[in-house]
Amino acid sequence: MAFTHGKKSVIKVDNSSGTLTDISAFCEDVSLSRDIETAEVTTFGNNAKAYITGLTDATISFSGKFDAASATAIDPVLTGILGQDATVSWAYRISSAVVGATNPEYQGEGILTSYEVSGGVGDAVTFSAELQCTGVITRAVA
Repeated sequence: MAFTHGKKSVIKVDNSSGTLTDISAFCEDVSLSRDIETAEVTTFGNNAKAYITGLTDATISFSGKFDAASATAIDPVLTGILGQDATVSWAYRISSAVVGATNPEYQGEGILTSYEVSGGVGDAVTFSAELQCTGVITRAVA
């Protein structure tokens, strides 16, 4: 088995110019959630329910420390794509090592559906964001 530590994760999203931008330095949590709808096809005479697969759905969520200090910081990148009519590309790699059979990279298109900035008097300002994926998600290996 080949286990890896989460600290090696890499997350990239398009900026407002459509350039895939590495935002890993701002993130501390990434979650890719994939679902498949099912449709019940049970008919008379069956003793158990039967199903067929339907459409896939996915979201990718990420969160971390807020920064607005430069054009490549997390706030200008995410603010620039919030409410955009076009989809943005994203890529999520489990480890910063080269993509391979034991180190896949998931890639897709999505719409930024939420971007939240929060801060309290005794803590660092943080952000959280979620992309609703649209279309097929690919799994790249080399």
